[in-house]
Amino acid sequence: MTARILVVDDIPANVKLLEVRLLAEYFEVLTATNGADALETCENGKVDVVLLDVMMPDMDGFEVCRRIKNDPATSHIPVVMITALDQVSDRIRGLEVGADDFLTKPVNDLQLMTRVKSLVRLKMLTDELRLRASTTRNIGIEELLSRSFAAADAVPKVLLVDERPSSSERMRKLLRGMAELDICPDPHAALFQAAETPYECVLVSTGFADFDPLRLCSQLRSLDRTRFMPIILLAEESEDERIIRGLELGINDYLMRPIDQQELTARLRTQVRRKRYNDQLRASVTETIEMAVTDGLTGLHNRRYLDSHLETLFDRAVARRRPLSLMITDLDRFKSINDTHGHDGGDDVLREFARRLRKNVRGIDLACRFGGEEFVVVMPDTEGHIAEKVAERIRAEIEREPFAIGHDGKSIPVTVSVGVSSLLKGLDTVEGLMKRADLALYEAKNGGRNRVVAKAA
Repeated sequence: MTARILVVDDIPANVKLLEVRLLAEYFEVLTATNGADALETCENGKVDVVLLDVMMPDMDGFEVCRRIKNDPATSHIPVVMITALDQVSDRIRGLEVGADDFLTKPVNDLQLMTRVKSLVRLKMLTDELRLRASTTRNIGIEELLSRSFAAADAVPKVLLVDERPSSSERMRKLLRGMAELDICPDPHAALFQAAETPYECVLVSTGFADFDPLRLCSQLRSLDRTRFMPIILLAEESEDERIIRGLELGINDYLMRPIDQQELTARLRTQVRRKRYNDQLRASVTETIEMAVTDGLTGLHNRRYLDSHLETLFDRAVARRRPLSLMITDLDRFKSINDTHGHDGGDDVLREFARRLRKNVRGIDLACRFGGEEFVVVMPDTEGHIAEKVAERIRAEIEREPFAIGHDGKSIPVTVSVGVSSLLKGLDTVEGLMKRADLALYEAKNGGRNRVVAKAA
C-alpha cells in the first residue's frame, strides 16, 4: 500500500523518527514544522493522511485540524493527532475539531502503522468518489462538500453486538439521546441484521465466551451491503494485538473499557459524519453520472465520461508514479451481425458483451463504450503484463459461449480483438497511450482477429 503521509511537528527529531518509521513501510513522506506550512501542503499537495502534533507554537494542532476539516478542498483528508497529552478531554477536543484519531506519545509502531493503513484505505475510497464526482462538471462538487447535509443532525441508527446484558445496558445508557440503539447478543444473527437494516455504525464487543469478534468484523467487510458501514471495536485494555488485527481487517475505530461517554459519542459522531459524507458523494455521483455519462444501451460509461476521466486518471498515475494500463476491444465482424440479424440482434450482442466485460474487470477499473462496437477499459495501478492477462481472459470469455439474440432462443458465436497499452516512464501522454492501444488493436484485427496484442505493455 503506497500513500503520501504528511508529518507535522515543530521538533525535528520527532519528525525524523516518524519519517524513518513510515519510509520503512514504503510510504512517501512529506514534512512540515508549523501549522501554516501544513495547511499549504494540504491545499497544494496530494496528501493521503496527516500525522499532526498538538503542541506547536503560533498555531497548535487543534487549530490546524479545525482548518483542514473546515475547508471543503481538504476536509476529506484523514488527520491523526499525536501528542504527549493523554487526558480523555484532550482526545475529545481533538475528535470534536474533526480529527479521525488521536494517538499518544510514545507511539506504538504497530498501532501507528495499522491506523495509518486503515485511514489510507478510507481515503482511497473517498478519493475515487470525489474524482468521479468532479469529472461530471455539472455536479458542483465543492458546493456539495461545503454545504451542510440535510440529515447531518439526524440521530444515527446503531447496532451493538454484545452477549453480556450488563455491558449492553451500560452502553444503552451511555448512548441515550445520542443514537437509536439496537442490541443483538448473537453475532451470527447480527450479521444478517446489519445486512438488512440501514445502520450507520456497528459496535462490536470483544467480550464473547465462545466466538471471535473479529470474524464478525471480517464478515461485515465482505458483504456488499455492509462493506462501507463503520465498525467500532469495544475492547479491553489488554487486547492490543486483537485491536491491531482488527484494524488490519478493516475496522474503523476502537474504544478501551471502561468506556468514557464523551469519547464514545465523539468517536461515533466522527464515523457517522464520514459515512454520511461518502454516502452523499455516492448518491450524487450515481444520479448525475447515470443521467449524463452513461451509455443507455449497455449501462457502461460513455465516451464523454472517458474523455474527461481518463485525463484525470493519467495525471494521477504520473503524479504518484503508479502504473496505468488501457485496453481497446472491438467485436469482430460486427457489421455482418447487424446485416444478418438486424440492429435488434446487434443490440443484444452489445448488451451481453458489456455484461461479460463488467464481470471480468475490477470495480476500480473504468469500462466505457467508446462508440459502435468498440469498448475501452482503463485499469489504474495495473502493470502492462497483468493488463494483457486480463485482456486474454476477456477474449476467452467472449469466445467460450455463444451470444443469445432475440426471443426465440437463437444464439451466435462472437469473438473480440483487443489492443493493450500501458503508461511509459518518462514523457508519455494520454494521446500516446490511446494511440498505442489502437495500433495494437489494428494488429490484432489484421493478424486474424480473436486475439490480444500488447504495445509497450
